[in-house]
Amino acid sequence: MASLNVGNLGEFLREQRRTAKLSLRQLAEAAGVSNPYLSQIERGLRKPSAEILQQLAKALRISAESLYVQAGILDERDREDLLQVPAAILADSTINEQQKQALLQIYESFRKENAQQRAAAPDAADPPAAGAPAAEPPAGGVSTTS
Repeated sequence: MASLNVGNLGEFLREQRRTAKLSLRQLAEAAGVSNPYLSQIERGLRKPSAEILQQLAKALRISAESLYVQAGILDERDREDLLQVPAAILADSTINEQQKQALLQIYESFRKENAQQRAAAPDAADPPAAGAPAAEPPAGGVSTTS
């Protein structure tokens, strides 16, 4: 995982806020964060959580992924890979529009959940993949898995 680069994030946020013609106070209110906290993020003094980044992205009407990349939560390469999945779902002619939307919503919710977990515990390993073997039981313990 990339290291957090909070200074670049702050500069990027300030630029996006100015492009959107929002004052610091307006953006803070729209994102549901305090004015001093947002100021500290912009000056590179605070490291916001993935949830706060998501709120800021929504208020700025930009993708949360772009803020995750700026914060170092997500690599640019990962972001490019993430764009391939929705494109593949939308291009699949074997499923209907309602099924496509359901898959996209599920995919997005998993990505957001994992990003929040990574932001909350940046040193923790990613959860095991589906189908991965369960952890070994403690010595002398009894496994309940088959």
